[in-house]
Amino acid sequence: MYVVTADQRDSRSGPDLVPAALADLATVRHGAPIRPFERTVGDEIQALFDEPSSALVSCLHLLRTGQWHVGLGVGAVETPLPESTRSARGPAFIAARRAVEAARTGVHRVAVRAGDYASSHSPAAVHAHLAESALLLVARIEGGRSAKGWEVSDLLDTGMTQEAAARVLGISQAAVSQRVRAAAWVEDLRGRELVRHHLVAADKGEGL
Repeated sequence: MYVVTADQRDSRSGPDLVPAALADLATVRHGAPIRPFERTVGDEIQALFDEPSSALVSCLHLLRTGQWHVGLGVGAVETPLPESTRSARGPAFIAARRAVEAARTGVHRVAVRAGDYASSHSPAAVHAHLAESALLLVARIEGGRSAKGWEVSDLLDTGMTQEAAARVLGISQAAVSQRVRAAAWVEDLRGRELVRHHLVAADKGEGL
């Protein structure tokens, strides 16, 4: 399982962003969490996923706003699951707590931790570290993307072709291709593949 925990940045000096974030996250495509984002404590939100792609999309969506520290925890959860995310328990939730604390105090705004944290050299911990490394690269790519780059990337992420995106945007295919290269969209996709691979391996505790 995959737990995403996010903590609002600079919450003491700004408005409460949780209500708007919860409404926004409810519209994110690529799969819904099995327990939705809820406010946990203070200005923190949390959701539970059973599929790594959906967890990753939510992480990147939160990072894109620039308003959140994001932690991704991987591991087991206690069953049966309660109706509320706030009431759920298990190693994945502990890992997400450790991850968001690392994101809050570290140089970067996102971190990944495994529920199997007895050793930093365990297969789960190593894969979580590699997932974090790939996620940092993806976040760096997306963090430098222009508004025009996002226009094209968001369309292509829906499965739209470059030709169709050109028609929607009213620009030439050559212009779309130029934006795709500038946005490093292909590299972004490859990076996401790496994140997902290592998240699954961390969840299963697979060896390298």
